[in-house]
Amino acid sequence: MTTDRSRGAGRPTLEEVALRAGVGRGTVSRVVNGSAQVSPRAKQAVEEAIVELGYVPNRAARTLVTQRTDSVALVIFESGERFFAEPFFGRIVQAISSVLVARNMQMVLMIAQAPEERARLEGYLTRQHVDGALLLSLHGDDPLPALLEERGVATVRAGRPTYAERGTFVDADNRGGAREAVAYLRQQGRQCIAAITGALDMAAGIARLDGYRDVVGDGPVAFGDFSEESGAAAMHRLLEHYPQIDAVFAASDMMAAGALRILRQYGRRVPEDVAVIGFDDSVIAMHTDPPLSSVDQPIAEMGREMVRLLLAKIDGEEEFDSEIVLPTQLVIRGSA
Repeated sequence: MTTDRSRGAGRPTLEEVALRAGVGRGTVSRVVNGSAQVSPRAKQAVEEAIVELGYVPNRAARTLVTQRTDSVALVIFESGERFFAEPFFGRIVQAISSVLVARNMQMVLMIAQAPEERARLEGYLTRQHVDGALLLSLHGDDPLPALLEERGVATVRAGRPTYAERGTFVDADNRGGAREAVAYLRQQGRQCIAAITGALDMAAGIARLDGYRDVVGDGPVAFGDFSEESGAAAMHRLLEHYPQIDAVFAASDMMAAGALRILRQYGRRVPEDVAVIGFDDSVIAMHTDPPLSSVDQPIAEMGREMVRLLLAKIDGEEEFDSEIVLPTQLVIRGSA
């Protein structure tokens, strides 16, 4: 389609969009800023005018007026290798990104584990660069959330804090999900149920081990870090020390996949000799042999809730810390 604007010179303005759409300048501004205070008919007219004219909002000018960057940092406290290897991260990033795009906001993805990466991260995360930050995979008593709050940068974390500090977070019911999985194994008549833990400097790792102990007490435990190799190493240790094991609860599907590999090497049949249940219900669970029973956590919903809470903080709608814990569901497949 050829228009007078496309034949002319210069960048389309907000006023020209308003003229084309037959609305006021303020209405165009509200549509561009993602405000809900616009009628569907006016919103459609403005969006059509934007497409016809090829209008692109001037982000720098908007920042000067609104004191907002329209950018949100998504910070992953893991190595790049783990970020790309574990399905959890891809699923939650996709959910977060889709909500931010719908709000015309930019997502800045930051992966930080090494000291030099952390130094750059702390220097970047200010109100001059981002309106808020979503924090994933925090380890231990990390001081960054408190630092960001002191700077006035709104934050929401994935996972319950491991210490007593305050903060807004969204989590799955890790303890309840683990408890349900281990109770199921007990109900199936399994006598010696072992656990492979996740990283115990993370809330999810602690809670999933607590759920196991709620049912078994002081049963056989081997420590992992959520990775496949750590699950394989833990399964090897368990079989060497507790050859009578007839069931395993692994705190992630990645570790469960590693455990299945070692059980196969030892000639143990799954589930006839040893039943296995993982956690996450990731794509991995559908491709193991046999298919993996797992605890499903609502990862996409977690991502959407994190963004909702962060935007409410940024918009001044949330004055107090919020704690949201979403339910899990046990999914039974061939491994149990």
